[in-house]
Amino acid sequence: MARDKVDKSEDEWRQQLTPEEFAVCREKGTERAFTGKYHDYKKEGTYACKCCGSELFSSDTKFDSGTGWPSFFAPLEEEAVATEEDNSYGMRRVEVMCASCGAHLGHVFPDGPAPTGQRYCMNSVALRHSEDEE
Repeated sequence: MARDKVDKSEDEWRQQLTPEEFAVCREKGTERAFTGKYHDYKKEGTYACKCCGSELFSSDTKFDSGTGWPSFFAPLEEEAVATEEDNSYGMRRVEVMCASCGAHLGHVFPDGPAPTGQRYCMNSVALRHSEDEE
């Protein structure tokens, strides 16, 4: 499924997002472990990109990784997210971004549960749950 691309200026993103959301989503930051709203969140539903609203993950694939960040073993659709190698901070990781707007969501690691063996370790501030009011 083709995704519509969302293209906004830095100023437009700054107006839309809180300073923490901007730092994580647009400047590739990370929230502190165990501080995010969704790390221990149990409601059923869909997790969307905080920036553009594209649906990314289902609560059906969420699991407790013990890391302090919301973790999923698969995105809703492979096309929902984009990945690229991230060698920052002297580590070799794979960054996960929203395929629609390029927002930094977190990283994916090959130590997740079956059936995929993947752990999409996401920042809560980069997500919005379908049951949340805004």
